[in-house]
Amino acid sequence: MRMTVLGCSGSVSGPDSAASGYLLTAPGTPPVVLDFGPGVLGALQRYADPGDATILLSHLHADHCLDMAGLLVWRRYHPNPPTGRALVYGPSDSACRIGVASAECGGDLDDVTDTLDLRQWNDRHTAEIGEITVQAFRVNHPPESYGFRITTADGRILAYTGDTGMCDAVVDLARGADVLLSEASWTHSPDRPEGIHLSGTEAGQIATRAGVGQLLLTHIPPWTSREDVIAEAKAEYSGPVTAVSAGDVYTV
Repeated sequence: MRMTVLGCSGSVSGPDSAASGYLLTAPGTPPVVLDFGPGVLGALQRYADPGDATILLSHLHADHCLDMAGLLVWRRYHPNPPTGRALVYGPSDSACRIGVASAECGGDLDDVTDTLDLRQWNDRHTAEIGEITVQAFRVNHPPESYGFRITTADGRILAYTGDTGMCDAVVDLARGADVLLSEASWTHSPDRPEGIHLSGTEAGQIATRAGVGQLLLTHIPPWTSREDVIAEAKAEYSGPVTAVSAGDVYTV
């Protein structure tokens, strides 16, 4: 399985990256995109036809989902539109969130069911997509939020935290993973609010507790020092640590 970073800027788009979005490709599997934040639709077009993609939304904060409105335009108005509806997994209120973003006027709700086949995540829900298996874990973030444990046909594992504060679920989803893609939105400080994001220190602690093979740091906002977050993670985890950039490709 290959993961291409479409966007990795935390909370907002950055000067060199779209917001959150990660393309997975594997034999016998349609293109799968983890999250679909602002700028991701444009980046996706460099690597795959957006009309072919299956979308997995971790949660519905704007930086993780708002390019879904653009995907609706792509599927509805492209001169050679894709057949059928796009398969989309997301939290329970995905239809409303996407429908409000796509509506013609304020206060309206676009009925997206003509274009999207929406499936709802539940805690420990498992989905088979081509040759990969995705298990969703409810994590510690203000809206209904999930991280993913993605297993290939030959047993390789990519774990993705989504956005989360420290919790047992994020350690469980990462346990024994070959690669952990972990958010690290800020440096460690006792005044950070609980249940929102991870620091570099906490991302490193999760990697160590879960016994992962490699730690990839993501969701670092433009105002946060990448070098400081990397240094924090390396102080807690002895394996390979990298902060991802848009366009990076990793093999799991």
